[in-house]
Amino acid sequence: MKAFWIAVLLLFSLSDVEAQSLTLVELNCENLFDFKHDSLKQDTEWLPEGKRRWNPARYWRKLNHIGQEILACQETGVPDLIALIEVENDSVVFDLSHRSLLRGAGYEYLMTQSPDVRGIDVALLYQPFSFRPICYDYLDIQPLEGMRPTRDILYVKGETVHRDTLHLFVVHAPSRYGGEKHSRPNRQLIVDRLLAAIRLLPIDAKIFIAGDFNDDANSPVLQSLVEHGLHNITATATGSHGAKATYRYNGEWQSIDHIFVSSVLLDSVKQTYINDAPFLLEEDKKYGGVKPLRTFNGYHYQRGFSDHLPLVVRFSL
Repeated sequence: MKAFWIAVLLLFSLSDVEAQSLTLVELNCENLFDFKHDSLKQDTEWLPEGKRRWNPARYWRKLNHIGQEILACQETGVPDLIALIEVENDSVVFDLSHRSLLRGAGYEYLMTQSPDVRGIDVALLYQPFSFRPICYDYLDIQPLEGMRPTRDILYVKGETVHRDTLHLFVVHAPSRYGGEKHSRPNRQLIVDRLLAAIRLLPIDAKIFIAGDFNDDANSPVLQSLVEHGLHNITATATGSHGAKATYRYNGEWQSIDHIFVSSVLLDSVKQTYINDAPFLLEEDKKYGGVKPLRTFNGYHYQRGFSDHLPLVVRFSL
């Protein structure tokens, strides 16, 4: 009888630990556009008659590929939170979460409505059974002189099933177009806006920041986050099938996707990795090794997934 009750207590203990786990995924979807024209945006290359010959068949294949990529991020269950980068609009995220391979996963979402000239936005998919949003907002970015309008930062405050209050930020910083040093002030502007919002939160707030920063971990821009007490928990994340970072350019792996947390969450980090499942990769014939299997190689359609790989972090809150 004593052994029976020990087994019961152990079972409940293990169940409680599992119930408190939370998985966060960050993924740049690489131009997840629909095939319809938005007269206010520069999206003509993503139309059936455009340069990409983007049509319903290609669109739905892309949605299902992104869904497959997300579902492959963990062996059992589905991720609780997914920060999505490079999604065009609400219709696209609705189709992804409710009509693609993800339709049975039960995801809901929040997203921005940014002034980006191409119509690019960011979004957060969440599992209502493990995370309940309390409020959300867009942190708008006032461009510097000569800078194109860029993506807003998505801010979401919510609760877990165990009443942990979380503060999540989803970021897509401006590119390095024109050179790293020339474009650095544009990305610093994003980080400064982010830090201004974080200063308004309680000192012990549980903060998650996920996104494509278009900068590596040691860049001056990202170091300014570290100097303000945030921790880059994915700076050295790797995959298990050859990926040394989430993005590869001219044969060099680059860590430009990142997840930062506040100090109070450091002890909760249980695992960080890149999902580089073999079906997400192709041989890099020019430089050797492997690289992400993207949707287009130039303008050649190759039925791939994305030029970025998913970044995954498991927490035990």
